[in-house]
Amino acid sequence: CVSRNSYFIFNMLQEFEPPLDMSQDVDSGEDSLRENVPNGHLFLGDRNVHSCQLNSTIGSLCFSASDQGCSVEGSNVTCRSPKWENTNEEMEAESHHESIIGRCPPGFKYDEERDKCGGNEITNLNGNVSSSIHEWLDPSFQLNVPLVDVDKVRCIIRNIVRDWAAEGQKERDQCYKPILEELDVLFPNRETSSPPSCLVPGAGLGRLALEISCLGFISQGNEFSYYMMICSSFILNHTQTAGEWTIYPWIHSNCNSLSDNDQLRPVSIPDIHPASAGITEGFSMCGGDFVEVYSDPSQMGSWDAVVTCFFIDTAHNIIEYIEIISRILKDGGVWINLGPLLYHFADIYGQEDEMSIELSLEDVKSIALNYGFQIEKEKTIETTYTTNPKSMMQNRYYAAFWTMRKKSATAKEVSLN
Repeated sequence: CVSRNSYFIFNMLQEFEPPLDMSQDVDSGEDSLRENVPNGHLFLGDRNVHSCQLNSTIGSLCFSASDQGCSVEGSNVTCRSPKWENTNEEMEAESHHESIIGRCPPGFKYDEERDKCGGNEITNLNGNVSSSIHEWLDPSFQLNVPLVDVDKVRCIIRNIVRDWAAEGQKERDQCYKPILEELDVLFPNRETSSPPSCLVPGAGLGRLALEISCLGFISQGNEFSYYMMICSSFILNHTQTAGEWTIYPWIHSNCNSLSDNDQLRPVSIPDIHPASAGITEGFSMCGGDFVEVYSDPSQMGSWDAVVTCFFIDTAHNIIEYIEIISRILKDGGVWINLGPLLYHFADIYGQEDEMSIELSLEDVKSIALNYGFQIEKEKTIETTYTTNPKSMMQNRYYAAFWTMRKKSATAKEVSLN
């Protein structure tokens, strides 16, 4: 089971082309804040990374610096040229840990002809473990991966089940289906000549953004985590068929298992082939900090809809998120949200740059009204997040769901008068 998971991860890493020295990534330590929320939604953040990644039918990848943005013009995604600058924080991080990407164990010689780093012959095409697995599992042949990165990879594996496995369909129905149904009702005329545009901040592994694209929208997912970007790139761009890969997502926890078979059960991914799902031209993934990318003036009034799912509580300053969502929506555009308020930077002490504004749901809605939104629909949806459906412990959220519409300029003038 471990070797099959490792094989999948190594194939995923080998398909990804790092645009910069990954050893300068910053571990912001958010995972440790969520230890008291098992299987809760985690913010896997890495700083100063922006990219625009087009869909699997286009297959290109571009990156821009932290002070530059991505914009959508028709079906094209454009990024400005990169201009990397090393901050003191990044240099300090480099001395503390190395990235798993592109790193081989000490004394291991990279074989360019075989194009392997850590052994590509873990299993053959039939899924059988080859003899080289014994060499790869030898203790002297292990990658020296920081525990915090191991935890993040485990979290990614759970997110893969949520977004790209049949076993995650129940969670997707709880979280994604209400959003998709609302978009379908609000935009009944999705003409192929001029489809509406929809932005999905905090897109994770890209399933919701892809489903929105399949509805007939020009859909763009935005993601901040490099871990998520690597995995979404692999699934969206490099999977060949549905059910191509088999992973064992629940073997990494020995708690609350009803049986050994439950813990060792395999999961086939992806449940659909992304490139054959019927996406609308213009589907894209844009990597980078939501505030930095979409505060660019070119984004003002660009989007017909913004969809946030388990996202708004990832903010240092949730008011800033609301302001940017209001700014980038067209007049009359809609903001659909689903999620809790498990503020990811709450209870961080002694770090001046890790501010956290933690508002009640009532205050969040009140501030949204002050930024020109009108509430059209709201309700509470009970759901889970990356939860093992066969676990003895099930953490449930009573998530806020709403549809808000940005007032037109005329409506704002009337309300002011």
